[in-house]
Amino acid sequence: MFQERTWRKSSYSGGSGSGNCVEVSLAQDALVRDTKNASGAVLAFSTPAWRALINSL
Repeated sequence: MFQERTWRKSSYSGGSGSGNCVEVSLAQDALVRDTKNASGAVLAFSTPAWRALINSL
């Protein structure tokens, strides 16, 4: 299910090679996952919740 989505890596992950970064998939909702563990747990946000989170940062 999640593999069919388009994932974007954070632009803040840089090239340090530490691997500490996240990816986000935006569709009808927002999903966030650990780049190192693509098949692991995913945080799911509704569109209003995602906007509120981004606006608060």
